[in-house]
Amino acid sequence: MKSIIKSIFTALPLALSAASLPPKPADKSNIVFILADDAGIGDFSAYGCKYGVTPNIDRLAKEGMKFNRAYSGNAVCAPSRDVLMTAMHPGHGLRRANQSKTHGLVPMPAGQMTVARLLHDAGYTTGGFGKWGLGNPGTTGIPEQQGFDVFFGYYDQVHAHDYYTDYLVRNSVNEPIQQSGNHTWEDYSHTRIANETLKFIEQNKDRPFFCYAAWTPPHMDWVIPDNAPYSQKDWSETDKTYAAMVALIDRDVGRVIQKLKDLGLDEKTLVIFSSDNGAHQQIIGSLGSNGGLRGYKRLLYEGGIRAPFIARWPGRIQPGATSDLLTTFMDFLPTAADMAGVPAPKGIDGISILPTLLGQKQTASHEFLYFELYEGGFQQSVRLGDWKGYRTGTKAPMELYNLKTDPTEEKNLAAENPDVVKQIDAIMTAEHTPSPYFIAPEQGTPAKVTGKKKAAGEKDKKQKELSLNEMVNEENAVPAQSGKGVAE
Repeated sequence: MKSIIKSIFTALPLALSAASLPPKPADKSNIVFILADDAGIGDFSAYGCKYGVTPNIDRLAKEGMKFNRAYSGNAVCAPSRDVLMTAMHPGHGLRRANQSKTHGLVPMPAGQMTVARLLHDAGYTTGGFGKWGLGNPGTTGIPEQQGFDVFFGYYDQVHAHDYYTDYLVRNSVNEPIQQSGNHTWEDYSHTRIANETLKFIEQNKDRPFFCYAAWTPPHMDWVIPDNAPYSQKDWSETDKTYAAMVALIDRDVGRVIQKLKDLGLDEKTLVIFSSDNGAHQQIIGSLGSNGGLRGYKRLLYEGGIRAPFIARWPGRIQPGATSDLLTTFMDFLPTAADMAGVPAPKGIDGISILPTLLGQKQTASHEFLYFELYEGGFQQSVRLGDWKGYRTGTKAPMELYNLKTDPTEEKNLAAENPDVVKQIDAIMTAEHTPSPYFIAPEQGTPAKVTGKKKAAGEKDKKQKELSLNEMVNEENAVPAQSGKGVAE
């Protein structure tokens, strides 16, 4: 008996040691992150879209988990994607605008830890398809030097506006496209990008992979070969085309899921769907793409940063689950690290939300969410519980909203809640770190929405938002490194 007990206790440390080891490559689950470009939370029927339905994305929610309080990385393209790749919030990250007024497009530095690099080093094959925007060919920021085995699509974010381009880029090499001149589906860049996404999944079906599908629709230019199923609507051509571009994304989400099923990878793959920021200002009035929230792309009000966020993983995520966890793009990298069985880098701002996805207790959480942006002037915002603070300078007057009672940020409660203002001011001061590329002003556009008459407040609010967007033209006037002109 003693010898049996001794053998059990001798083997126990070995068993515990084996249990703590990272999963073998064959045991690792795949990760697909599908990122729409400039789609608002109100563009998807799972979140209450008013103008149409997105059945495949709805199915993701029915078969997975829908997050009700999720945020993108920022309110505009490159800064948001920087957060997604690095798990650093906008006050600590490199890219705080699409461009720097003094340095143009600022590429990721060599050796930057990204989610792609982390997963590549953990034994994953890594592929990106669509828009990169964090470093053009010839810079340190190219995706194949940031952890991607292959990247196909647009490196330059301005180039990504051209859906009928004469070339796309694969690992810094231009691949010519012979345009027919008839704007067919074969001419349309997204067709090739979506097909390459599916090809990557098929080619790597026998090994763990990370697929970053950073698709460009429905970002402007708003063009598409056929704007069905909205062709007969009594809408403007812009609205019909935009809605059709959203429907195209939905269709290709369905193609990805079907490909995973066909390859027997369905239960081995976590699929996440989101958008990089809120919808464009021109769309929200007619289609309601911001879901009724205040603001839009380039503004740190809720309409600019609230995002659809849906995760599907059959057999692991409970179908039809919802979560009110506060989360942003900075949580993706540590979640991926948790899945891969490797430690997340030290010093990042994100947390792993894998426990929430798996229906387990989420011990780590965010006390607050911090954002800053240098598009349309400087902006800061903080979500602290149900409170939302917003200002346009590091010492500018603060607006304060209670998102529980006022989700559309109509009534500024700063005067009535000085202690909350002081608390958020301290967070903004602590979380903002100076950048050599982006200079934060002390004072900005004064807060104008005071909670007086609603009509007067609406007028002030619109005027303020217009003034911020007028400054976008100046912010975007810096030539891109590619020589193509203004940023998106």
